[in-house]
Amino acid sequence: MSQYLWLIPLGFVIGAFGTLIGAGGGFVLVPLLLILYPKENPEVITSISLAVVFFNAFSGSVAYARMKRIDYRAGIFFSLVGIPGAILGALTTYYVPREVFHAVCGMAMLLAAGYLLWQPAPHQNPEPQEIPEEAAPRISFNLPLGALISACVGYVSSLLGIGGGIIHVPALIRVLNFPVHVATATSHFILAVMALTGTVVHVASGAFHVGFRRTFFLAIGVVAGAQVGAALSRHVRGPWIIRALAIALALVALRLLL
Repeated sequence: MSQYLWLIPLGFVIGAFGTLIGAGGGFVLVPLLLILYPKENPEVITSISLAVVFFNAFSGSVAYARMKRIDYRAGIFFSLVGIPGAILGALTTYYVPREVFHAVCGMAMLLAAGYLLWQPAPHQNPEPQEIPEEAAPRISFNLPLGALISACVGYVSSLLGIGGGIIHVPALIRVLNFPVHVATATSHFILAVMALTGTVVHVASGAFHVGFRRTFFLAIGVVAGAQVGAALSRHVRGPWIIRALAIALALVALRLLL
């Protein structure tokens, strides 16, 4: 057991950063696991990541719920639409060779990073520290478009084990016009549902038990880190959250591809 203790501080950092930007941390954890365990099958890597993303997203959602930033109407709708895709994505992982998995994962992250850096986040008020402790505003959005995005996110997130926040947060902000801090909180709520769905599929298939110990120690770290990330979100401006997400995506993508 002692050889896994170092995963706790790693999980803490991933949990704090993943919650701050609303992405769940899977986009960092998956490439790290690929590097740390070069002989592991993609389905084992994704099963570990999805389980850790669930604990991260659940802990972060509890913190964001206390801040009243989650749009539950949108969150529940997007979660329900994304569940079938999450199941299909988790099942597809078993048929993807590791080399292809590396390439697809890296290109997806690089494209997302390029888009975010190319079109900077709009300035949105109020700033995080000025957000009142009241319910998130009821946001009107394009229902069919939101459903299509969530279905695709559910599939890709489970296929790659990244949780989907790196796609959902930009989509909520850019396409559906959610305020940045409502988008990150609502994305975390959706992540919890999608990641749990993918994890259940891997548990049923038998892949999850291989990485159970690693998941356990990472989960300890991310649960604590998520609370810190949610607290930090009060003091970080929306555009900086988007820039941090883009830079992190680009660095991890390049490491995978090169």
